[in-house]
Amino acid sequence: MSAFASTIDAWKREKGPLRILSASGQLGYGIPEPAFRAGLARKPHLIGADMGSVDPGPYYLGSGKLATARRSSKRDLGLAIVGAVRNRIPFILGTAGTGGGDPHLAETMEIIREIARENDLNFRVATIGAEMPRDVVKAAVRARKVTAIGPISALTEAEVDGAARIVGQMGMEAFQRAIDLEPDIIIAGRACDTAIYATLPQRLGFPVGPALQMAKIIECASLCCEGGGRDAMLGTLEGESFVLESMNPNRRATPMSVAAHSLYEQADPLSVAEPEGILYLADAKYEAVDERRVRVSGGRWEPATQFSVKIEGATRIGARAVLVAGSTDPVFIAKAQEIAASVEAMIRELVPPNPKRPYELFFRFYGLGVVGGQPVTTVPEEVGVLVECIGETEEEARAVAATAKQYLLHAPFSGRISTAGNLGFPFTPPEMTAGDAYRFSVYHIMEVDDLAPLFPVSIETIGR
Repeated sequence: MSAFASTIDAWKREKGPLRILSASGQLGYGIPEPAFRAGLARKPHLIGADMGSVDPGPYYLGSGKLATARRSSKRDLGLAIVGAVRNRIPFILGTAGTGGGDPHLAETMEIIREIARENDLNFRVATIGAEMPRDVVKAAVRARKVTAIGPISALTEAEVDGAARIVGQMGMEAFQRAIDLEPDIIIAGRACDTAIYATLPQRLGFPVGPALQMAKIIECASLCCEGGGRDAMLGTLEGESFVLESMNPNRRATPMSVAAHSLYEQADPLSVAEPEGILYLADAKYEAVDERRVRVSGGRWEPATQFSVKIEGATRIGARAVLVAGSTDPVFIAKAQEIAASVEAMIRELVPPNPKRPYELFFRFYGLGVVGGQPVTTVPEEVGVLVECIGETEEEARAVAATAKQYLLHAPFSGRISTAGNLGFPFTPPEMTAGDAYRFSVYHIMEVDDLAPLFPVSIETIGR
């Protein structure tokens, strides 16, 4: 009997609270082992972890690469999977490989096969794909069933065709179908973080509102504690309420820290939209159990009358090269934007742009309001200089960056004292290529009548 099947069978005989361990808020950046081991000792009914996000930007989705180092990803996956399989605990991983597309899922599965061989493990794995069929998305565009999120433009069929990859965020429905196949672990493409932790409670008949409310908090592990942290977090679901406890004894979950975390990544603090419905939090309550634990209640679930899926896509826009430098010249700093404009004009004469696809050139002076967007009122003592070029090819981008280096270094300006150079460089060469550049071209909500065809589930046995 699989880990999922045996856990479900055992819980139905015993009933009682359901213990869910969040191993990591973003697997691949290091799971603190002592806290994870402490979590295993509490005999959880499920271990979950998230491995991806759009937070690292469009590059990883478009390129199909992992944001985390393979070595670090393997270490974290090994800790979670070996702990789960050897203790017969179901394990769910969401948004495999950062972007959650087919290549991310394939790379994650290859790492898992290595872990199984090296640890002499045998287990059943259900995988869930998340790449969206282009014809389905284009049909939705034509039917006006696609809505933009935020300032992004309305989606067109041309943008759908031009995207390197489009994924959709699966909800609980896809994980329920995976559980039907009786796996030991589930590895999913792009997924709602909450679905990782709320699907098993839903399967066992727990109220969906509190289950999703708990999932929304524990998906970031101990980040909801005072001072944050990456340590494993245990959620104990007791029907209409749940208790939160970090597995690091030095981390304290308090009503304030947990309530504050409930605002995390939410445009609306009172509702959380999922593919299958909406979680309402207006009546949420946060009560201290003791100095380290908090009881939470009040989440209310309202099923959707229309299913929807958040879709994400990235389009390649060229190759990137960057130049890194700094300056302490007060006159140069005061006139930095003016100097940059004159240097750009010279560069475009010396390296003529391709008229069909002209390169883009950006000058950023850190210390002059680049990050916050507000102009500075006094000249700082030093600034960091970042010049970025996005060209059609890597060669073109680097040529522009190298030319920018030379002309920014020796640019003339009124009040200049030394002709030896305006910049200092931290290393050589100061200009470097940075791979392909992508932009988010798809960041929309797509209405669908049936979720199942979008997220195919397969099963395989790994190991001896």
